[in-house]
Amino acid sequence: MATALPNLISAQEIDQLTQIGNDAVILFQGDSITDGNRTRDNDWNHVMGHGYAYLIASRLWFDHPEKHFHFLNRGISGNRVTDLTERWQKDTIDLKPNILSILIGLNDITQFLAGDASYDAGNYEAGYHALIKQTKEQLSNVQFVICAPFILPGAHVSKNFDLWQAEVTKRQLIAKKLAEEFGAIFIDFQEQFNQALTKAPADYWIWDGIHPMPAGHELMARHWIKEVNKHIKLG
Repeated sequence: MATALPNLISAQEIDQLTQIGNDAVILFQGDSITDGNRTRDNDWNHVMGHGYAYLIASRLWFDHPEKHFHFLNRGISGNRVTDLTERWQKDTIDLKPNILSILIGLNDITQFLAGDASYDAGNYEAGYHALIKQTKEQLSNVQFVICAPFILPGAHVSKNFDLWQAEVTKRQLIAKKLAEEFGAIFIDFQEQFNQALTKAPADYWIWDGIHPMPAGHELMARHWIKEVNKHIKLG
């Protein structure tokens, strides 16, 4: 049934669903943190990946079967804003989400710190802004959820942690600025991870400084639902 298997429905069917009150299409976009090693076929054991997007979907699907939510995950490991741009029409616009959650930025920083100036914060902002503007022009009623990138001390970032922190902070401020401009729900994961350090060390939450542990994904899922619920009644 289409209402039970959202990844099996066509773009045309999604277009019809978005006009029905309860049948919201909720799309997650981003890089490996969102990807969560999801399957690219219709294997429902793995279709949402094993990260925060999966935890959000599983909880809301269980709590609200009457809502007929359609959760979609289109995160791809290694993606930067430029990669999102290349696939945006097919993987976002054509899916016509009612709620679009985006988490992107750490791979842009990796590229920038490796010496590619075209991935600086200014180009990140320009590219990100263009994506949101394009989406708003084509999907006027879409509700954006803009998630700020985050890090904690860890093996992947330890050699240049100060540089990493500075670049992440720039992109966090950009994400917040874009959220304010486009009326998006802003998700500040960094503050949540910072607070979590009072309970357990960094590698309990994020094993390498970038990729969350299971507890880290649970932290993200709980905070996402809490913040989105302040603006949208999910149940």
